Amino acid sequence: ATSADEARTKVRIGSVACFDRPVVVQGKRLSGKALDDRVGCAVLVEALRRLEAPVSDVYAVFSIHEEVGARGAGPAAFSIEPTMGIAIDVTPTGDTPEGEKLPVKLGDGVAIKVKDRSLLTHPKVKDHLAELAEKAGIKHQYEVLGYGGTDAGTIHTTRAGIPSGAISIPVRYVHTPVEMVDLDDVEASVELTCALLESPAPDLV
Repeated sequence: ATSADEARTKVRIGSVACFDRPVVVQGKRLSGKALDDRVGCAVLVEALRRLEAPVSDVYAVFSIHEEVGARGAGPAAFSIEPTMGIAIDVTPTGDTPEGEKLPVKLGDGVAIKVKDRSLLTHPKVKDHLAELAEKAGIKHQYEVLGYGGTDAGTIHTTRAGIPSGAISIPVRYVHTPVEMVDLDDVEASVELTCALLESPAPDLV
């Protein structure tokens, strides 16, 4: 549109728009829009496909409005009241030239969240995820983020408090239409999710 009047003939105030672009795969790298958090959904779906012998009841929640206050995760956690809550989400990388320096790197494996602005991961949850990764030989790294948050930030304050953490998939160029993941990191995230669901929950008292 070249004017406001012309634009109004095509859309109304409140109309929703999004970028239209294909997914591109080059080697081990996949780039596309909205990998935050399409890739988290993909990790969870694939983990559920592979899951053979869960040792506990498993509730998989694909929640809404995470980016505007994790508004879907809170009611879900309140209803389920789980023993432990794990968000599967992305985390930004800090490995681009002249970019923000962060400890997470693309290709260095699944990231186990230590903290972000919404959550200090329950230490027993963090240690449990790390032990599972080490035992299974899953390539992993640790996420220390000074901003942002995930559904775990809402889950852990639900009811009387739910021990929570996050399995994080490294993503470069997060919140742009060209977000990028390393497929080996995605596979490591699936493997850690499966290991978690097939292992007894730690003593969280």
